Amino acid sequence: MADDREQGSIFQPKFDAAGLVTAVVTDRASGALLMVAHMNAEAIAATRSSGEATFFSRSRGRLWRKGETSGNVLRVVEMRVDCDQDALWIVADAAGPACHTGATSCFYRRVGADGLERVD
Repeated sequence: MADDREQGSIFQPKFDAAGLVTAVVTDRASGALLMVAHMNAEAIAATRSSGEATFFSRSRGRLWRKGETSGNVLRVVEMRVDCDQDALWIVADAAGPACHTGATSCFYRRVGADGLERVD
């Protein structure tokens, strides 16, 4: 079974105990890391059928399509899965800032010697 999951051609995500996999999103044009979120089977299916990134919000306890209120959707160009299928990599075209704070990326601060430093 591990060989099928790790070497085979069948998409069979390995969900955690909460039914989620981690999804890392990068920008197609720049390669920049935009955000990290979680997906359940329903979010993956919605993303695959619509072409727009849909995630499972752990804080809201429901699905949310990125940009559903802001208009800053993520149009999925490619979805990859890691070797043991417990994480996804989404390459996307962003229609605006990826972060709810308005920053291009959710990773707009680095950890410095004296705390956080803005980098974007």
